[in-house]
Amino acid sequence: MNHNIRLYLIASLLGMTVMVGGISLFFGTYLINKAVISEAKNRICFDLNTALEMYSNVEKQINSGLSLTALEQGWGDCISNDNTRKMENRLTDLAQILNLDFSGFVKNDRTTLCRQSRNTPNTPGSLINPVALLALESKSTVSGTFVLSHEEIKAEDPELAESIKIKLINRSDDGTQGLTEEMSCMIIAAAVPIYEDNLFLGVIYGGIVLNKSIEIVDRVRKTVFQNETFKGQNIGTVTIFLKNLRISTNVLTKKGARAVGTQISEEVGRKVLIEGESWIDRAFVVDDWNITAYKPIKDYHGNIKGVLSVGVIESKYVDFKRNTLLVFVAITAAGIIIAVLLGYILSILVLHPVYELIKISKKVSSGDLYPEMGKISKGEMGILQKTFMEMIITLREQNIHQKEESEKRLIISQKQASVGRLAAGVAHEINNPLTGVLTFTHMLLRREDLDSEMRSDLETIAKATDRVKEIVKGLLNFSRQIKLNPELSDINKEIGETISLIENQALVKRVFLCFDPGADIQKITLDRSQFQSVIMNILINAIDATDPGGNITISTRYNLETQNGKHKEIEIIIADSGCGISPEQLDRLFDPFFTTKEVGKGTGLGLSVSLGIIEHHGGTISVKSQIGKGSSFIIHLPLDKKDE
Repeated sequence: MNHNIRLYLIASLLGMTVMVGGISLFFGTYLINKAVISEAKNRICFDLNTALEMYSNVEKQINSGLSLTALEQGWGDCISNDNTRKMENRLTDLAQILNLDFSGFVKNDRTTLCRQSRNTPNTPGSLINPVALLALESKSTVSGTFVLSHEEIKAEDPELAESIKIKLINRSDDGTQGLTEEMSCMIIAAAVPIYEDNLFLGVIYGGIVLNKSIEIVDRVRKTVFQNETFKGQNIGTVTIFLKNLRISTNVLTKKGARAVGTQISEEVGRKVLIEGESWIDRAFVVDDWNITAYKPIKDYHGNIKGVLSVGVIESKYVDFKRNTLLVFVAITAAGIIIAVLLGYILSILVLHPVYELIKISKKVSSGDLYPEMGKISKGEMGILQKTFMEMIITLREQNIHQKEESEKRLIISQKQASVGRLAAGVAHEINNPLTGVLTFTHMLLRREDLDSEMRSDLETIAKATDRVKEIVKGLLNFSRQIKLNPELSDINKEIGETISLIENQALVKRVFLCFDPGADIQKITLDRSQFQSVIMNILINAIDATDPGGNITISTRYNLETQNGKHKEIEIIIADSGCGISPEQLDRLFDPFFTTKEVGKGTGLGLSVSLGIIEHHGGTISVKSQIGKGSSFIIHLPLDKKDE
């Protein structure tokens, strides 16, 4: 017992610690994960806006540089004197300042006078740059993102057109790789009209090719992520897509090369390129998971031509969450160890008084109701000890009360046995002469020569003799061992038949009978005749005790107490609105020859016989009464054991 309690205390504290630790671990992990992901998404969203702003600034710088160059004097002389050398020098200076990949001048008659690239000045061709063509047609500044075909970029610089081709890496379902080339390119360009003396001379244009470019993406990463690293790896990446193809990126493959030529994931591509919405969530980028943000890139005409994205490697946040989780686990483990130690200490403190209670309880169970409790502890254990002592005191009182009840029942049983033997002897001795007296009295009453006074005396003798006969009959019934003839019976049906036998007597006295049968009362085994006699006896007493205009209610029900979810007994309640019974009379109500009726109207044996019948059925009868308000007789009949 000592060992079991100690284990119980330790297990209880351990269980509570594990439960609290588990709940804390669960919600802590959830909240940390939510906070980390939320922080990562907020940061990546901010980084994306910064990247977009820097991307837009490139366009503004090209536009501003071209606009300043267009304001320079001498463009008209260059055109009239066919001085392309001066034009090329201006374009070269502009390209160096703005780091342009290509530039050129297109005359107002759509003739390209000169082209300039990073490699060498190019021979003007018949193919006009699309950006310059837009500016010529609108005679206004044009700037933005454009997609040039291979032929259009080749017209600017053949070597550049070849160098920016991108091998497209497609991963098929079976894991094999097929290669194709992306010939077109994405550019950021502008074209500015040139006016001199209010005459439109042409346009000057220039742009940056984004295919395989590292300048913009690396500049954005350096500005946004400050070259922050995690385990030797840059935590941030920036990528520019042409449609779904990476054309400029600092995302690296496992071999350490830039992942140019890889494609955007299908889910992200559908969301950004097709639906035109932003994406801010985790995504698989090339070979690893990233917290990413994607934004569509629209060209000058407002069509989606590509995507700008920034990302942060997810492993940094996963590592942070893992470390936090390990801290939580360590705290929980420490709590478990502390719980075991506390459980052991508490078991020592609590066990001694508990063990004393166990010894005392064994003494009480063996019959010793006066054990020595010893010193009462403080706190809850003291309350338990006091409660235990109160229970022992209650058991003492109940034991005394049960002894008194047993003695009282024994006296009653002995009294009834004595009365029964006496009644049997008296009935046997006086029954035969009583029958003779009654017989001769009735024979004398048949004579016609009797005067009225003598006839009246004989009738009085006959009535008195009949009453003595009824008393003798009651004595015989009381003294006789009751024999049952049990059969499966419907309680409600038996009560209904009994009421039909006595309802005329009630109507004569103007007492109203009301039967309220309980629903679904199951059949039980009893002696129908004797049960009906009990009901009739109690009903007759109720009618006698009820004034005209009163009422008697008979009802049946299951006892409200249950055992294992099933009813224990059936109750028959016979309640009247009569005069009631005093407490003194209630104690003697079932005593033989005791009656509350007037002399000559009752033998005092009916309730005693009725109680005997019900007790032989395993039941009992209880009475509740108030003077002036009526009485209630409650018959308790147990259910058959097979039905319990």
